[in-house]
Amino acid sequence: MSPTQSSTEHRAADFAVAPGGGSGDALWSGVWKRFKRNPIARYSFYVVCGLFLIALFADFLANDKPYYLSYQDRTFLPIFRSYLVKIGLAQWPPELLNVDFKKLEGATAVFPPVPYLPTDIDLTAPFENPSPKHWLGTDRLGRDVLAGMIHGSRVSLSIGFVAVGIAAMIGITMGAIAGYFGSWVDLVVSRLFEIMLAIPTFFLLITVAALLPPSIYLTMMIIGATSWVGIARFTRNEFLKIRNLDYVTSAIALGVSDRKVMFKHILPNALAPVIVSVVLGIAGAILVESSLSFLGIGVPAELVTWGSILHEASSATFAWWLAVFPGAAIFITVLAYYLVGEGLREVLDPRLRGLR
Repeated sequence: MSPTQSSTEHRAADFAVAPGGGSGDALWSGVWKRFKRNPIARYSFYVVCGLFLIALFADFLANDKPYYLSYQDRTFLPIFRSYLVKIGLAQWPPELLNVDFKKLEGATAVFPPVPYLPTDIDLTAPFENPSPKHWLGTDRLGRDVLAGMIHGSRVSLSIGFVAVGIAAMIGITMGAIAGYFGSWVDLVVSRLFEIMLAIPTFFLLITVAALLPPSIYLTMMIIGATSWVGIARFTRNEFLKIRNLDYVTSAIALGVSDRKVMFKHILPNALAPVIVSVVLGIAGAILVESSLSFLGIGVPAELVTWGSILHEASSATFAWWLAVFPGAAIFITVLAYYLVGEGLREVLDPRLRGLR
């Protein structure tokens, strides 16, 4: 980079202030402080964090392998070893290969709170009511519902985050291009928005998921590729408002490239409504995934999700726990994300900031 180019970019950066008159850093510095003043949004955020921790540590909360095992005068850490085995850094010793750790004679073991995997089948205990052995009951194959709920949170949240990540990348890029360049570019991209909005998304998802092999990655891509329009429209609207502000026109006049103007100077100040849309999009993606799993399509049959547990309830109406617990999990999760999104909207939107 030449000294002239460097000087130009430094001078352009001097103009890169937030639309409200302060710097971009100042815009975000008080977000958490203002967000905490809304108790509903704050506690909803704690619920979201709790769900994230459950998903992250699912293997340590529900597993048929123990944390600690003392067997034949040797000490093992089976859950930790299972990770090493998966990535090829270790192997199971012969005495622990394909064994039921609960039935090892002479062994001392410490198991997780839920000593089952969601795939553990017990045909002697189908549709068991909630009990000290199975806290949330079992399904038709004797699989522990609580284990399914815990590991299902990982699937649902993973699909929600990845799908919305894909949608955000597409939406922010398309919205930025339309809002920044305007003219015929905006016209073409806006027509694409209208075409996407005219397509019945959920029926498209059902059709594609039914025609292609079940795959969690395919489900993520389908949801992400069909849910970016809302994010794109928010991004476009913000770019249309900001592109004519003094600091942007100054940067353009100083010769800063379009890409840097778009993504370095405009985008940071256009993210407020986009972030809200992304948070609400995660809730929508989780709801869509649960609906697809309830219909028996989307993710592979061997993966237990909240929607697949609900699907079991449709053929066993007497097993109320198969409907109540996953239904409550979906409701609480979607509501928590919605309330977090609304809390962020109040904090980030200057028109609503003074109403609370």
